[in-house]
Amino acid sequence: MRSARPKPLHRLCGRPMILHVLDALAELPIRDVVVVVGHRADWVTKALSEHAPTSLAISFVEQSERLGTADALGVGLTAFSEELADVDGDVVVLPGDTPLVRPPTLAALVRHHRATEASATLLTAVVEEPAGCDLVVRGKDGSVVRIDDGGTTATGVDGELVEGGGVVGTEVATTIHCFRLGMLAPALRRTPLAGDPPEHRLNDVYAVLAGAGYRVESVVAADPMEAAGVNDRAQLAVAEAELRDRINERWMRRGVTMWDPERTYVDATVDLGSDVVLLPGTILQGACELASGAEVGPDCHLVDTVVGPGSIVARTTAVAARIGAGCTVGPFAYLREGAVVPDGGIVGAFQSLGGPA
Repeated sequence: MRSARPKPLHRLCGRPMILHVLDALAELPIRDVVVVVGHRADWVTKALSEHAPTSLAISFVEQSERLGTADALGVGLTAFSEELADVDGDVVVLPGDTPLVRPPTLAALVRHHRATEASATLLTAVVEEPAGCDLVVRGKDGSVVRIDDGGTTATGVDGELVEGGGVVGTEVATTIHCFRLGMLAPALRRTPLAGDPPEHRLNDVYAVLAGAGYRVESVVAADPMEAAGVNDRAQLAVAEAELRDRINERWMRRGVTMWDPERTYVDATVDLGSDVVLLPGTILQGACELASGAEVGPDCHLVDTVVGPGSIVARTTAVAARIGAGCTVGPFAYLREGAVVPDGGIVGAFQSLGGPA
């Protein structure tokens, strides 16, 4: 990311991307969550301790030496209680940089894993351009036998999935997994060191399990975007756009009008009432609350601001302000931090209110 900020804490729609991953887990019956931290571990631990969903029991463990994803998972397993280690349960493994994954996809992964009694189940995706992706290699019985690091598969046509006589795409591995806990630790110890610098790759555990005769399964994600990782600022922008589209659609289906959703930016932390109208160029950040019937825009930027029912706010910037019911604000008004507009109040064109001048 070329940043002092740890990658999992880069924000999408107002929340660090790793919190979007934890939000998805919070909707499932998860018993324990372990977060493996490394770079700027104190920063990540503090952010999650303060903002992670309260329904999750989260513990932290640090990977002091960076020896790959399989090593990171092995370190993470040490945080599980002895009671849990004795249970033949399942472990879902996700990276902190897949903020678009949805709870139903994770639930489907676990259901298939348990129904097939697999030792491991991988979430895969079908893509048209597999360049740089890890390819799924299947055996004659259709089970996964290994993951190739950008190479070709041992069966089929170079990893291409064929359906009804026509090629529909290439199946690639994602970074989301489900493992049977009792088989996981021994398999991790058998993953080889590979690459430059050498590391233990989590994808290599599939070849280890399949080679030992255990069943390895996969589930194809309905939407490949769900498993998309964020590795630079360009991919961060793509993920932001996808997440923003989801947020806007959800609010519109709940009774919010958006004249131009492509030019409307609403953070995941914003709360909107029914019959709210958002005009083009509206940006709502942080803990904004818009009551029923409020109209905001065009070209408004509100941060941590409350807008009362029936109020109209046009071409205005407001930071940590409170606007009462039935107010008219703008155009070209500026409400500084702490500004309060009483019920029925009017802040006219080019006026400034609140805070130091």
